[in-house]
Amino acid sequence: MPPAATITTARLLLRPFAASDAERVAELAGAFEIADTTISIPHPYPAELALDWIARHEQEPHRSRAVTLAVTEAASGLIGCVELRDIDAEHAQAELGFWIGKPFWRLGYATEACVALLRFGYESLELNRVYAHHMVRNPASGGVLAKLGMHNEGLLRQRVRKWGRFEDVMAYAALREDYTRQG
Repeated sequence: MPPAATITTARLLLRPFAASDAERVAELAGAFEIADTTISIPHPYPAELALDWIARHEQEPHRSRAVTLAVTEAASGLIGCVELRDIDAEHAQAELGFWIGKPFWRLGYATEACVALLRFGYESLELNRVYAHHMVRNPASGGVLAKLGMHNEGLLRQRVRKWGRFEDVMAYAALREDYTRQG
């Protein structure tokens, strides 16, 4: 697995995170609206925790476990994150995760970044299956997954606990053959 993938799209540059991104990660990801519907993002999100999170990324590619990239836009800089995590080489699968800062919602950035990362996953990592989840009360993420051509695989009742409350989660997945059919 390449230790530092960089991917360019029509509007975005997906690149490895740098320590200098910590303040911006804390600001964007730590917004209540982001933290509330993601499993592991705290609120508030101190910059020190963001820096620790970024430092862990340097180890993950070498263990072949994750590709985590900053989503950047020319005028605004860092606007979000996309990730393939829990990469399982034996079964050729990984979990897709993403967040986009609230000021950049509804501009198509999540879809654009995820399309690029899926292409990377299927072509460079030779994945066969990519799966993703979203909390039921976050239908916008489900909309992104549907736009990616992922198939709804069902409801996972009370699958996760966020801030002491059990949450229902929707499961999605796409196969390499789905990707190759879309061309």
